[in-house]
Amino acid sequence: MDWGSLSFGFTLVLGQIARWLYRGQRPNALARVLNRGVAAVFARGVAPNYLVTLELTGRCSGRRISLPLVMTVRERERYLVSHLGADVAWVQNVKAAAGRAVLRHGRTEHVRLEELAIEKRAPVLKAHLRRTPGARPHIPVDKAAPLEEFEAIAARIPVFRVLCAGETIVHETVGRR
Repeated sequence: MDWGSLSFGFTLVLGQIARWLYRGQRPNALARVLNRGVAAVFARGVAPNYLVTLELTGRCSGRRISLPLVMTVRERERYLVSHLGADVAWVQNVKAAAGRAVLRHGRTEHVRLEELAIEKRAPVLKAHLRRTPGARPHIPVDKAAPLEEFEAIAARIPVFRVLCAGETIVHETVGRR
């Protein structure tokens, strides 16, 4: 038995299932149920520390929404990536809430999510794809691809830097003293 081809076939099947669960960039009924269960597990802190639950207020409903996400850490900065693109509900809710959100992983952390500039996303996307096998069916680049390929798709995939709720970033000004 060729284990390489068996592994590849299994990966293809999982990719097809992942795309079916999120057809049209929205979770179907089964994906919503699975997300609720997984979010509860991640929030309890039983899973590895990069698996978190993001809590937001729905921009239309006003209800509290919880969803499981994979946090990517690169150069001591934390990031959340929407591998389904910019039109998903949680990205729209983050923007409507001016980045205010709550992260749970055994403890509650009030955070502010700041969208990363397009030109800075590629290294984070590459790190995210290596960390998150579930993102691979949704991102059209191989995890071992050069950074240039990630730069080509960076505009389609929002990346948010996770900051403490009161933390601010001082942006550098170019050409001024």
